[in-house]
Amino acid sequence: MSSSHFLFFFLFIIINHFCTNQAADNSSCPINFDYVQTFPWDSSLCRQPLQSGCCQTLQSLFGIGLAKHLNQTSMFYLSDANTSSSCIAKFQEKVESMSIRSSLFPVCFNDTTQFVNNATTSCAGIATVQDWTRRIYTDTPLESSCNGDLTGLTRCSMCVDAGLKVNSYLVSSNPNSTKCFFFAILYAAGVINDFGPEDVRSAACIFGLPLSRSAEGGSGSNERTRRFVFGFVGGLVGLCGGGVLFMVYRKWDKKQKQDLMHENYVTSVKSVVLPNVGAKWFHVDELDRATNGFSQRNLIGQGGFGVVYKGTLSDGTEIAVKQILDLDSKGDDEFKNEALIISKIRHRNLLPLRGFCVASDRFQGKRRYLVYEFMPNGSLDDHIFFTNNHNQHLTWPQRKNIILDIAKGLAYLHYGIKPAIYHRDIKATNILLDAEFNARVADFGLAKQNAEGQSHLTTRVAGTHGYLAPEYALYGHFTEKIDVYSFGIVILEIMSSRRVLDASEPSKILITDWAWGLVKSGKVEEVFHESIRKEGPKGVMERFVRVGILCAHVMVALRPTIDDALKMLEGDIDIPRMPDRPLPLSHEIVEMPFNYYSTFNSEGSRATWSSSGL
Repeated sequence: MSSSHFLFFFLFIIINHFCTNQAADNSSCPINFDYVQTFPWDSSLCRQPLQSGCCQTLQSLFGIGLAKHLNQTSMFYLSDANTSSSCIAKFQEKVESMSIRSSLFPVCFNDTTQFVNNATTSCAGIATVQDWTRRIYTDTPLESSCNGDLTGLTRCSMCVDAGLKVNSYLVSSNPNSTKCFFFAILYAAGVINDFGPEDVRSAACIFGLPLSRSAEGGSGSNERTRRFVFGFVGGLVGLCGGGVLFMVYRKWDKKQKQDLMHENYVTSVKSVVLPNVGAKWFHVDELDRATNGFSQRNLIGQGGFGVVYKGTLSDGTEIAVKQILDLDSKGDDEFKNEALIISKIRHRNLLPLRGFCVASDRFQGKRRYLVYEFMPNGSLDDHIFFTNNHNQHLTWPQRKNIILDIAKGLAYLHYGIKPAIYHRDIKATNILLDAEFNARVADFGLAKQNAEGQSHLTTRVAGTHGYLAPEYALYGHFTEKIDVYSFGIVILEIMSSRRVLDASEPSKILITDWAWGLVKSGKVEEVFHESIRKEGPKGVMERFVRVGILCAHVMVALRPTIDDALKMLEGDIDIPRMPDRPLPLSHEIVEMPFNYYSTFNSEGSRATWSSSGL
């Protein structure tokens, strides 16, 4: 349970979810709830699908009305159940006038009797201010600690501490009392504090009412104050022994440590990323506004590591926001890896990164975002496999230019910067298209820099089934040629609009074996998608197919470098004689689990398989 839930738990014990199912005459309610529409409370929780946070906020808001009632009538609670029911109905009208759904109230307020004072169990027989002063001497720490401006953490903690002492005194002599701490809070807000219960400075501390951001003014002090109150206040109502009180303190301390843990996480990620990059650091609220609250309507893509939303910044710039979904350390590693690598590179055929965002709290946990330029034509996968209802086939010139763009982007990664970068996940979904159908290589979460002296073997194989080079999938051996292999697969997919593994065929033949069989039998034109067979020169189109087959050869030594592959595609150098391929890879490798590790024995010579995931 989050620390904010502790405060609202205490309010739940006191107010216990009042009910509005019974008809009530609002005129019988002595409380004026006009403050509901003017007080700067944070109503966002009541506009979200989850109801728990909203119920807790509404209960805190109602507490202000009770404190006002105490100030005006000297009565801690309402006179009877009918009056209580009437006040709940009146309160509901005010809240609903702010466009908050009425369906919340039967859930949040379901017992009107809790508003009626019970002399036996409420608090030591106290019903009025006069009763209170007879039981409690007036010169208590409550009077000195809960008056004035309570926005600071120190002042607020002193007030809460004074309330604890008063509660302990009353409960020690009246063990059946369950609401003494709430009585102390009502007394502090309604009688002691000069600002009164409707003032932000008192309500934020004494009731722990969440405030709108404008009211908080961006101050971390208010947020820390609210956390403190949430942690201390919530579990205290109804506690009758020192041992239980000690447990509450321990829970509060645990929540404080969790807060610190979340803050340290954000700080640690920023310390790794920010000194090394020039991209912007976005606040999560900015991305939330840009994507309409990360709504499903803005969802434009989803993969194994995250989801992508379309967004529009306040200046009108369209962006794509990728949220990393992996919640374990691998998600952190991927985020940092992509942030560091993509920020160091600039090339017209690589997707530009605009910035980052990291947030962490007890409500939603760790959240990591990468912000890119928006590519209006989506991914290559959308267009060659028509996954997003694209009715227009790519033309031959478009397919040709996309293949060349991918090659140029990979050539830059392999040779244009030092140390070289191996992408390790080249596939159609990771190739994005701008407004002119220029290709941009994207998604560098699995990219790896080939630092000098680094081993070329890995026990953790990363990539996508079907696009992995055999030597990498089987033995964890990676070089620049693993990107070349994936690139060859993508060439053949672009030329044929056929997937690397055609699920419609029971034999599950790899696209390379299928294409090689047609080329070898003199039927290369059957590799071309029917929409482009009459568009371009057959010789050039055949050259592209042959380069794809050569790049995706199972033998590492027979694959060209990406630089040579680009030259072959452009016709600057000849394609060597096509070597024979081994038996089709349609059995052992193709039938392996979708995700797997490659692990080595003590000699590093054999590999075993596990379906535990990448």
